[in-house]
Amino acid sequence: MHPGSAVPPVDLSSIVSVAQAEGEAAGRTPADVWDYLVGGSGQEVTLGANRTALDALAVVPRVLTGLSERSLHCRLVDGEARMPVAVAPIAYQKLFHPHGELAVARAAAVAGVPYVVSLLSSTPMEELAACGGSLWFQLYWLKDRSRMLDLIRRAEAAGCEALVVSVDMPAMGRRLRDLRRGFTLPADVRAVHFGEQQASRDIAAGGSSIASHTAMAFDPSFSWADLAWLAAHTRLPLVVKGILDVDDARQAAHAGVAAIVVSNHGGRQLDGAPSSVDVLPAVVDALDDSVQVLIDSGIRSGSDVLKALALGAHGVLLGRPVCWGLALGGESGVAHVLSLLHDELDNAMALAGCGDPSSIRQLRTLTPAARPGGRR
Repeated sequence: MHPGSAVPPVDLSSIVSVAQAEGEAAGRTPADVWDYLVGGSGQEVTLGANRTALDALAVVPRVLTGLSERSLHCRLVDGEARMPVAVAPIAYQKLFHPHGELAVARAAAVAGVPYVVSLLSSTPMEELAACGGSLWFQLYWLKDRSRMLDLIRRAEAAGCEALVVSVDMPAMGRRLRDLRRGFTLPADVRAVHFGEQQASRDIAAGGSSIASHTAMAFDPSFSWADLAWLAAHTRLPLVVKGILDVDDARQAAHAGVAAIVVSNHGGRQLDGAPSSVDVLPAVVDALDDSVQVLIDSGIRSGSDVLKALALGAHGVLLGRPVCWGLALGGESGVAHVLSLLHDELDNAMALAGCGDPSSIRQLRTLTPAARPGGRR
């Protein structure tokens, strides 16, 4: 059963913050699907650390700046965006609403933010391109290199503006909530970019069909040499997602990528990895302006976006909150969440004395011990 199929429509006007959308969506989503969405790996230490780090960070506002107007517009990778936000690659979005990725792509297009099409999308990229927004396409490294090339050519033909290469999944993290439930995709939800290549839905007790699928298709031997091969086989700018180590960030920059995403996969890979926010300042310091730095994992509000940019990021990728909106009302629900995020960021910028995203990067930040945060 899809969320919303047996419950009355939600009054979106009653939801006044992105954070509130989580609680509303939980009651409209099957328990196994909800666990799949909100859970992390292992004991979920890193999942919790993402929020702890963001909550602990303070931003020092500026006053008497003389600003009466603000603009949230910015450039992300090689394109324009109406705010420093892109929709993160999220697998199997039809789990949350029958319209799935189409609803999200349409809402992102209206909001003027890039939409990253997941390799594990349950809707073909060509249908999403017809929505008219800015599309990026996500790749994991596949054992079948000919299929990789086919997907790259399809992304180029569909008008995708960047390739986002997720590099943090040599194996899927042990997501215990899914394992306990033996989480299996419903019959009408599949990774359409794999054609008929699907993992069996008949899994042993304690297994996960998604873990089985990724183990079958993904190549754990992915290396820097493979990234160089990919760069030589596409005209699209590359975004490397899943960087936490400063040396890896430098090596990605040396490989000529357009951007990196500082990410611990939303706490779903190595449990015990640092929060994205904690490593962001060092990564920003290690790179010059030729490489944009984006961040995901734990972003839940406009204030969180402000904090990420104050630490030096150029933008954020928004993941789970998009699915909250999708579960609440399809395209309208996603549009509402993105509108709330825009309004929250605009208000935070006003209160911090910032007129545009670049000025946010000049703010000072403080840790709980009142030590200068980030690069300040």
